[in-house]
Amino acid sequence: MGKPLQIDEVWLKRIISNLEGMEYGSVSITVHDGRIMQIERTERKRFEQDTASVPQRTARR
Repeated sequence: MGKPLQIDEVWLKRIISNLEGMEYGSVSITVHDGRIMQIERTERKRFEQDTASVPQRTARR
């Protein structure tokens, strides 16, 4: 069995700061030898399709 993971207050704050404000996405935590080594944040932005800003196609004759 591997070493038990130890999370101190600094890493908890880093994890929380990566989650704050995120609507869609993921946070990946890399652990090596029982220690957190890296945090990656992938965020997705979703936009509602606004019909006023979408160019209208003109019919070809």
